[in-house]
Amino acid sequence: MKLATLRNGTRDGQLVVVSRDLTRAIPVPAIAPTLQAALDDWSRIAPLLLEVSDRLAAGDVGGALPFDPQAALAPLPRSHHWVDGSAYVNHVELVRKARAADMPPSFWTDPLVYQGGSDDFIPPTAEVPFPSEDYGIDLEGELAVITDDVPMLTAVDEAASHIKLLMLVNDWSLRNLIPAELAKGFGFYQSKPATSFGPCAITPDELGEAWQGCKVHLPLLSHINGTLFGQPNAGVDMTFDFAQLIAHVTRTRRLGAGTVIGSGTVSNCDRSSGSSCLAETRALEQIAKGKPTTPFLCFGDRVRIEMFGRDGTSLFGAIDQQVIAAQARFTRD
Repeated sequence: MKLATLRNGTRDGQLVVVSRDLTRAIPVPAIAPTLQAALDDWSRIAPLLLEVSDRLAAGDVGGALPFDPQAALAPLPRSHHWVDGSAYVNHVELVRKARAADMPPSFWTDPLVYQGGSDDFIPPTAEVPFPSEDYGIDLEGELAVITDDVPMLTAVDEAASHIKLLMLVNDWSLRNLIPAELAKGFGFYQSKPATSFGPCAITPDELGEAWQGCKVHLPLLSHINGTLFGQPNAGVDMTFDFAQLIAHVTRTRRLGAGTVIGSGTVSNCDRSSGSSCLAETRALEQIAKGKPTTPFLCFGDRVRIEMFGRDGTSLFGAIDQQVIAAQARFTRD
């Protein structure tokens, strides 16, 4: 099942069920007005949404309309809780090595996470404003899961049952702001602006055999200005799977329905498939050549992130966005 949120003049938009080929959508106001409303009562609502999805798959398109990603908000336009991990520890190790920083051994056994801003998720085709190119604008291609209510102290072997949906993510970073913020010893804030999400949230069964061990075993493709930048496999070298991340973040708190948990930048130890962020490419250049040569993003650059199933169909639709200069009092419709 694939779900999306269309603009309707409200903050949280209108929930629609989307056909598996991403061509048609059916609004479902009588079932749930928003995705958050569906997640709040998922055990009852999900079977009703699945019936609509099955109708679409069978060719019953009564009430359907063409699905236009440009009319879509993020599947959850805002969330009560957004926590991003760094599950690909080889990526962390590489970036630290480039700046001659040792990595504590505990990073391989104890996940890294941070809590990001969740009040303003960016639609999949919206222009993305930044105050300055000097901040070091970078993409970060990721995947994320959405949970239902998860109790505190949820064990790893129980966590998978709480994964209800998956999403495609670009967790933008401002690399040149990160060192000063981390030096304060209090984590990210200005260096982690609003996050972008792909058009559709999908249930794990849409992945078929690619969903194994709470990992997505498929390449994540990133393009910059139409040129392939990277296609690392999201199921390879993921040190902590999504169940492990859920168990980690519920060690001291429960999670409310609609919590979004990100994987962190998808990265492979085999660098032949490229990267999912510029910082990793620059780190490799620093190690090999003594200095990075690949620039960060500039105003006017376009980033596209997408994942395809083994049958060649786009699973989530694409994040396809242009980087622009922020104006004072910038607003997003």
